[in-house]
Amino acid sequence: MEAKTVLNNKLLEATPRPPSIAIEAAHRAYVLPSDDTTDFDNADRGFIAALSPCVVKAADGRVVWDNDVYSFLGGPAPTSVHPSLWRQSMLAAKQGLYEVVPGIYQVRGLDISNISFIEGDTGIIVIDPLVCTEVAAAALDLYRAHRGGDRRVVAVIYTHSHVDHFGGVLGVTSQADVDAGKVAVLAPEGFTAHAVQENIYAGSAMMRRAGYMYGSYLPRGPQSQVGCGLGQTLSTGNVSIIVPTVDIKETGEKHTIDGVEIEFQMAPGSEAPAEMHFYFPRFRALCMAENATHNMHNLLTLRGALVRDPRAWASYLTEAIDTFADRADVVFASHHWPTWERDNIVEYLSQQRDMYSYLHDQTLRLLNRGYTGVEIAEMFQMPPALEKAWHTHGYYGSVSHNVKAIYQRYMGWFDGNPGRLWPHPPEAIAPRYVEAMGGIDRVVELAGKAFADGDFRWTATLLDHAVFADGEHAAARQLYADTLEQLAYGAECATWRNYFLSGAAELRAGSIGTSGQNPAPTFFDQLTLDQIFSALAISINGPRAWDLNLALDFTFTEVDENYRLTLHNGVLLHRKVPADSVTADATVRVGNKVRLVAAALGDISTPGFEVSGDETALEAFLGVLDGLDPTFNIVTP
Repeated sequence: MEAKTVLNNKLLEATPRPPSIAIEAAHRAYVLPSDDTTDFDNADRGFIAALSPCVVKAADGRVVWDNDVYSFLGGPAPTSVHPSLWRQSMLAAKQGLYEVVPGIYQVRGLDISNISFIEGDTGIIVIDPLVCTEVAAAALDLYRAHRGGDRRVVAVIYTHSHVDHFGGVLGVTSQADVDAGKVAVLAPEGFTAHAVQENIYAGSAMMRRAGYMYGSYLPRGPQSQVGCGLGQTLSTGNVSIIVPTVDIKETGEKHTIDGVEIEFQMAPGSEAPAEMHFYFPRFRALCMAENATHNMHNLLTLRGALVRDPRAWASYLTEAIDTFADRADVVFASHHWPTWERDNIVEYLSQQRDMYSYLHDQTLRLLNRGYTGVEIAEMFQMPPALEKAWHTHGYYGSVSHNVKAIYQRYMGWFDGNPGRLWPHPPEAIAPRYVEAMGGIDRVVELAGKAFADGDFRWTATLLDHAVFADGEHAAARQLYADTLEQLAYGAECATWRNYFLSGAAELRAGSIGTSGQNPAPTFFDQLTLDQIFSALAISINGPRAWDLNLALDFTFTEVDENYRLTLHNGVLLHRKVPADSVTADATVRVGNKVRLVAAALGDISTPGFEVSGDETALEAFLGVLDGLDPTFNIVTP
């Protein structure tokens, strides 16, 4: 039975539409060099065993990872998927345990990222333990099933500060073993601060948009989600963190772990604010973290992040070539498959370097000639030699939004035209546009003609205004959903496809939720008090707090520390000071950091939380903390 949702007493059809004639014609015109099998050969090289079935569940039985749902990937591309993206998704969906070289093994296809195992004299070094505890544990079990279960984990290396490279750490080790000195945790300097900043400070908004970007709640299939280019999607289990015990600070720094020497190269401000590469002389193997993967990456990810520096990114790739290429037989990364042999390594890293350099330099050239980011994105062309290389295609990032990111990095959001300095927001400008065009029915009529002509970008623009003028107009929503679906079918970039399809799904059926990552209590336990108070400051509803003037002391009994919080002019400040009940409106004795987080969420009644002084002051403080909205509207008003 066809799934539908009631809207304005009408039935809004939720069944995907087939590709239009325009999309089918565009795909037929795209020529794939079918004789190029290098990527498939490399993706299969060293295969040992797959996880069967490739389904991972949480302790409560909930499925947190299912790679078997991508079994439809194979054979010629359907007309509902860009042929190049279909090829990339076939490659990224391959899963199992692989030998990179004797002594280095990867499990791929158990999350969006790879987990790597380096065999030392007696134990193993784990690189990037995936997004969540459950999949990391499953990957370790797969490794041990085929390489012997007698090797213990002696170290964990986080290549950088994104959650898919540390969130599963408790699946491969424990806080107790780290505290006891049995396991070292290495990461680039600044890792913890940046991991917290990205996952806590703007975490709610990023996760909501990540649900669009990764197509987290879309069905899997040829007319829906086929992957995200960098991998297939994110696992959805428990996210944790263990604070590093060793900060890597300098390029050229060397450490030996379990007999394995590691030489590090710092790469801050590249794909992540804190990131590093490293080389293993014993294995003649170079790990490039996430700075050289088999696609064009994001300079500004669609989920939101700080704009990355393509110039620095390219310079680190040049440094890696100069420093390691003559000593490396293989280069591997935290996503996708390795590249073997020196000449291939140099070509691969050089093309990746040239891609980011060209994006940067040519955007700046055109920017300085007066073109705006939107204009540059429309006129930008990559060099033919880079277009011919599969790994420079925009499956995850794209030329269009990367160019705009570079413009934003240097020039900000304003394009310099005074008419665009103070525009109305969408809900205010949409009714004006709709009225000027003759009313919403006329807008839908014009959009219908544009749709029939295959001008889907213009159709989407018209219907964006229509929906923001009347979010319940069934015909506008239906045609808008159909339009976004066609844009998805035509997209080579997987994240664009997922964004379009997620918008279509929400137009038809309402909110599809957020990305599904669940920080475990252990994640919050690793935050410093300063980070927790900073997160609370971000949660203050400024207008509601304008008239409050409070001073609260928080005394943490487990560590015997006191922090003074002051709330004035809607601004929450904190500093470490001696407790002073005379000048504080209230004093709160709290056992530990986790209890503080619980209190911020409204739980002040359980043991481990005692209040003296004016309890109404604490109530007033808690009353101006805004809750999170993980399902805020994106495609509708």
